[in-house]
Amino acid sequence: MRIGVPKEIKNHECRVGLTPQSVAELHALGHELWVESQAGTAIGFSDADYMKAGAHIALDAPKVFAEAELIVKVKEPLASERARLGTQHTLFTYLHLAPDRLQTDELLASGATCIAYETVTDAQGRLPLLAPMSEVAGRMSIQVGASCLEKAHGGRGVLLGGVPGVAPGKVVILGGGVVGSQAAMMAIGLGADVTILDKNMDTLRRLDAQYGNRITTLYSTGAAVREQVLAADLVIGSVLIPGATAPRLVTAAMVRQMKAGAVLVDVAIDQGGCAETSRPTTHTHPTYVVDEVVHYCVANMPGGVARTSTLALNNATLPFVVALAEKGIRRALEEDVHLRHGLNVAAGVITNTGVAAAHQLPYVPAEEVLARL
Repeated sequence: MRIGVPKEIKNHECRVGLTPQSVAELHALGHELWVESQAGTAIGFSDADYMKAGAHIALDAPKVFAEAELIVKVKEPLASERARLGTQHTLFTYLHLAPDRLQTDELLASGATCIAYETVTDAQGRLPLLAPMSEVAGRMSIQVGASCLEKAHGGRGVLLGGVPGVAPGKVVILGGGVVGSQAAMMAIGLGADVTILDKNMDTLRRLDAQYGNRITTLYSTGAAVREQVLAADLVIGSVLIPGATAPRLVTAAMVRQMKAGAVLVDVAIDQGGCAETSRPTTHTHPTYVVDEVVHYCVANMPGGVARTSTLALNNATLPFVVALAEKGIRRALEEDVHLRHGLNVAAGVITNTGVAAAHQLPYVPAEEVLARL
């Protein structure tokens, strides 16, 4: 199979779809790799590294799209990339279509087969291709939140760990999944006062067993969320409904009543955000202030630590890329229900229930669409 890796063009996005090591694995299996020049240079992967691994170096993105059948990326395709997609392409990347109607419409119009990392599942119902970036984002959320709390960055001037004789900062984490648990680990390490809210009692029991009396776990109700958010120095939004728009747990009214200089890090912004006041930001301009509350809503947080993130992501995605290349797209999807769950758009229709519901568009089961591929 001909596999293409374009350079990411989203703001401050230095991750790359395949590392030279992954390229070497695929080349050894007999596949043809096209990597855009400078695709990995920013994180230490040179064109020479890719050539040594067996890749052809394309001078620009149009060449990659012209040569490749399978396009492996990291972030959702921007408008210029979507314009290059056609029925001959399979796109394998993060898509986050639920909050993005324009991208959804243009992918439908392209006729391309689009598989989203964030909805691929495993036998336990987990999201194995979202997990590594969730781990990164969860850990980063405390780092950036702690920085935003500094007065120079608009925050309350609170040190999360406190000091002898001074209480630690209060961290409230909405959602106890991968992001939430990783955020909790980092916040505990800093010595913060940590509270996690979730609606899943099994999740709360797991967190309680893991962290014991170092955290407080609460069942998530509207009243509990409001009470904890208003008391918080730092709120981490980490709720997720796979493929669907994130629930808006933090209202604008709550934000108006939060402490002046408190910080909201909305990791759920890729799926629309869990606060009514959240809107996507970039690494270049990561924060803004609403009612004296600092909002950090960078839509590609792991891009800030792009080398670590790329290596972690490739560890998870490479087996699926190999399966798609070795078996062909249709057979790989037919034989692996978990990979099939990743199929969001194909043959001009939506094959994910969450995306269809978010945009009130027709849903067609993936099984019915595969015959058209």
